[in-house]
Amino acid sequence: MSICNLYMFIFLSISMISFMSGLYFLSLDLVYLVEWELINLNSFNLTFTMLFDFMSLLFMSLVLYISSMVILYSRGYMGSDKNISRFIMLVVMFVVSMMFLIISPNLVSILLGWDGLGLVSFVLVIYYQNIKSYNAGMLTVLSNRIGDVMILLSISWMLNFGSWNYIFYLNELFSLNEFLKVIIMLLMIAAMTKSAQIPFSSWLPAAMAAPTPVSSLVHSSTLVTAGVYLLIRFNELLISNLNYSILLLLIGSLTMFMSGLGANFEMDLKKIIALSTLSQLGLMMSTLSLGLSMLAFFHLLTHAMFKAMLFMCAGVYIHNMKNNQDLRKTGSISFLLPFTTICFLFSNLALCGFPFLTGFYSKDLILEMVLMSDLNYLIFLLYFISTGLTVSYSFRLIYYMFIKNYSGMNLIIMSENNLYLYMSMLGLVLFSIFGGSMLMWLMLKNVNMIYLPIFMKNLTLVVVISGAYLGYELSKFNITLNIMFFFKNYLLSFLGSMWFMPYITLNLFNKSILNWGYKYLKLMDHGWSEFFGGQFIMTTLMENSKNMQSMLLNSMKIYFLFTIFLLMIFVMIIMY
Repeated sequence: MSICNLYMFIFLSISMISFMSGLYFLSLDLVYLVEWELINLNSFNLTFTMLFDFMSLLFMSLVLYISSMVILYSRGYMGSDKNISRFIMLVVMFVVSMMFLIISPNLVSILLGWDGLGLVSFVLVIYYQNIKSYNAGMLTVLSNRIGDVMILLSISWMLNFGSWNYIFYLNELFSLNEFLKVIIMLLMIAAMTKSAQIPFSSWLPAAMAAPTPVSSLVHSSTLVTAGVYLLIRFNELLISNLNYSILLLLIGSLTMFMSGLGANFEMDLKKIIALSTLSQLGLMMSTLSLGLSMLAFFHLLTHAMFKAMLFMCAGVYIHNMKNNQDLRKTGSISFLLPFTTICFLFSNLALCGFPFLTGFYSKDLILEMVLMSDLNYLIFLLYFISTGLTVSYSFRLIYYMFIKNYSGMNLIIMSENNLYLYMSMLGLVLFSIFGGSMLMWLMLKNVNMIYLPIFMKNLTLVVVISGAYLGYELSKFNITLNIMFFFKNYLLSFLGSMWFMPYITLNLFNKSILNWGYKYLKLMDHGWSEFFGGQFIMTTLMENSKNMQSMLLNSMKIYFLFTIFLLMIFVMIIMY
């Protein structure tokens, strides 16, 4: 287990240094662009460029801190696993890939981190090596490969500028360039795949097949936030192209609404938390499309704090309930696991935007900025209904787990005697309570005053209270059964299955793309290209070598007579 302690100590140390450096850079408004020359051979020069500003340093410190807590959590959660060292090394590779993505101002080095995240996440999702894990891993990696292709295409388009350092093109002069419009379109699609926006949303709940420590890391601060972070860096280009920003606003709002609806009809504990991640990602994407990149980054940091702990608490419940994730078999857990319940309530209420917890500061600011923006009624309704749905499924979760009577099949003995699990949760619970106010004092000290009428100022609070009441009543009176009976299961299956997106995606991949690829492989690679390519060349060379061999085995007299015959013909041709 020493490898866990080693990497946890390394990550914590770098996280503290990065956080203090980020505060220093923020106070002095510093930006450092560091170039490290790797190879210099004649005219060939290979350099690795790193961008250090308050954004990259703060994000890096938070990712490293959460990673260290996840490694400590893994020591307790997966202590009986024989391959714990291999698991920790995979987590370390995952974090290093994220570091590449965070500090790179260069699209080529961004691709290293981007592709590394996709490949390592595939290995982590299939870690348990069963059919469910394999299917989820295949869906995850195929969805992420679309984003990888888009990054590769944007790299090829950046050749028109003579450099891949995107930081040089983020100004008004270049924003009108037609080539950059193509690049921002490609990067927007790439970010949508990694952050699971519609129509690429189905892989994120499927990735819950991974171990819970992986879910805690992936769905809080690393994989799913990579797309948001990339668009934060390219935000000036995005908002300079109005059509793309409007499209992203609509897609982000619909993703937020769709995942909120789905979570209210879901019974799997981890999938509900995954759908809440999807909802927050839609909120960040739509906030980015409004040009509020600093607010989106602020919500990205606050969301990472409480979402990591939410998954850790869910892992403790699953661990103690003998791998049960069904909410219908839970109830009255608060008496058996009091500390975990306190942590779960803090993180869940922070997700709802409960006043003065971490999530409140970012969500309330975003909603007030939406109220001040000149948006149409559709986006306005999607924002506030989605906020109410977030509170609804959160309180529904609280009712099923803590208020409802226990309805499991047999008695399960629960205990809080695993020190590593609770030390890691204790390391995050303070950030779920005070992290939002701390970051707001540090990052948003120059925010202008937001002036709203009293009914608009209280609208967020009204929506939160209404959502809490709706979630409680839905759970208490089991209205979902009546809805199921009334609508003959059609509407419920549509709302609860992410608008049939998993089925569409799986059929698209399995029956269309993969089958087409298999037929192309058999017809072209193993068919015509072999017939006219490698196999044709091989058979031709074999026949020629056989002919040459048969000629070489004959007598020298025949060669001599054959040569004289050729010379006679040659002389006759010349004389003629």
